[in-house]
Amino acid sequence: MLRNIHFVCAVLALLVSCKSVAEVISTPPIANSNDRYCLEMLRLALSYADKQYEIQPQQGGEKTLLRVINEVQGGQMHVMWTATDKEKEEQLLPIRIPLFKGMFGFRVFIINRDTQSKFDGIESFDQLKNAITFGQGRTWADTEILKAGGLTVVTTMKFSGLMHMVDGGRFDAFPRGVHEPWSELEAFSQLNLSVEKNLVLHYKMPFYFFVSNTNRELGRDIEMGLNRAIADGSFDRMFYANEAVQSALEKANLKNRRVFEIPNPNLSSATPIERKELWLDVESL
Repeated sequence: MLRNIHFVCAVLALLVSCKSVAEVISTPPIANSNDRYCLEMLRLALSYADKQYEIQPQQGGEKTLLRVINEVQGGQMHVMWTATDKEKEEQLLPIRIPLFKGMFGFRVFIINRDTQSKFDGIESFDQLKNAITFGQGRTWADTEILKAGGLTVVTTMKFSGLMHMVDGGRFDAFPRGVHEPWSELEAFSQLNLSVEKNLVLHYKMPFYFFVSNTNRELGRDIEMGLNRAIADGSFDRMFYANEAVQSALEKANLKNRRVFEIPNPNLSSATPIERKELWLDVESL
């Protein structure tokens, strides 16, 4: 009898131990405030899952977007985050909940601080097209949007290169989501940069989590967790509590900027535009 009790206890202990073993999830290195926010949002989403996950960001320096995509496809990385387009949604499995509530679609410009006067007289989109050149990452979703809108775009592979190029006059403006430039200017404080004061580009630009097409269980868990966080309010609480978001809403002054709307030709028809709770309402700010 005692032997049977010991056997049952051993089996129960083994089951508890197996259940508590977390699945390790690899993400890109955490290099900036966007990465930190996405990491916390991933933790929030997976806290609702029925299984345990342990999130381990990779170590090391900045990686190109193309390399990150390749690592997710190859299984060396499990989750990534980036602005979406049709091509990425074919390469990978998107979790179609915009992590920044569409803030990436409101683009203010990092410029050389000595060139503000070049922007002051711009009142039409034609003037913007004819007078201003823009810098972007070569593989970024925004690059094709700006080009399709008729804007002149200069590209390079790495973010840090773009900051040095706008400082050096290789192009006039580096468009950034409204929550991005403030911390980026701090990180590159040695450069003569500022945020342009009067203009904003706007287009629909969701920023999603992506997983491999073969990792659908993880994708379902992330999507379920995000929807549960939206339903109980914790998603919005995390979004509006984020220091970069708070700073953007305070500093960007969107209501008083001249807005130029351009279409996003690379937006998937599956984008949940009808779900109003997923998108930032500027008029309510």
